Amino acid sequence: MLIYKIFRAPEWAALRENGATPGAPIDVADGYVHFSTATQAAETAAKHFASEENLFLIAVETDALGDALKWEVSRGGAEFPHLYREMRLSDVHWAQPLPLVDGAHVFPAGAGFDT
Repeated sequence: MLIYKIFRAPEWAALRENGATPGAPIDVADGYVHFSTATQAAETAAKHFASEENLFLIAVETDALGDALKWEVSRGGAEFPHLYREMRLSDVHWAQPLPLVDGAHVFPAGAGFDT
């Protein structure tokens, strides 16, 4: 199963340069890397990245994360995937820009995203 991380351009660049990251500032503060499922990603973008440009959508395969991935209740009682270790560049299945069009982020078509 793929899960998704939204990074600002400098955060994505840092992961590519360093090979690992503790995540965005909120991830560091909370002690884990926040991810979303395909059905949660659009709401995550709207809530935490409203009107932000230069974002990247990073896909990660859950099977590769092992026991460091925990599913925990968060927003609205839904379970969200949280990674309790650094995110590694080797974890990335794919990455692509997440464009902002007319005030909304445009997710890949046909991949199960609720937009």
